Amino acid sequence: MRVLGIDPGSYVTGYGIVEKNGSDLNTLKWGAICTKRNQSFPEKLKKIYDDLKEIIKLYEPSIVAIENIFFAQNAKSALKLGQVRGAAILAAINSGLKLAEYSPLEIKQSITGYGRADKNQMQSIVTKLLCLKESPKPLDASDALSVAICHLHSAAFKEKCNISLQSSLRTQKLRQQ
Repeated sequence: MRVLGIDPGSYVTGYGIVEKNGSDLNTLKWGAICTKRNQSFPEKLKKIYDDLKEIIKLYEPSIVAIENIFFAQNAKSALKLGQVRGAAILAAINSGLKLAEYSPLEIKQSITGYGRADKNQMQSIVTKLLCLKESPKPLDASDALSVAICHLHSAAFKEKCNISLQSSLRTQKLRQQ
């Protein structure tokens, strides 16, 4: 499974592509889409959308995982962040991909086991989990990789639970016969 993780932001939108082969996690690419301060907000949204569409085209992920909004300094910031998420979601959906959303708390717990880890702690653990020689930069890219890893952990857990549930149902059905 190949996951494109996205950490949305109006100035810097982080992205990271992680692939799971068996129990191995491989990093294919990470980076950040940076907008210019003098760009209008609609131009920033277009750049984020266009760049994500290109990344999707190049790396062909099977799913996109994105960080959900959970906190903003003020209403204006929250609205802008929501619009950036909308551009990212639209890039995924228009590319025919399914989308998974995770709160910052879910992501941090999945990666560190602790919901209040700071960005530097997250970056350090992501570097170790992915066996990278250097920490992914900027922090937004590291955050995006953590979103992708969170989805891979979540998908593996759901698959195990589903297999276990199906097995239990088969056993129950056989007992009833």
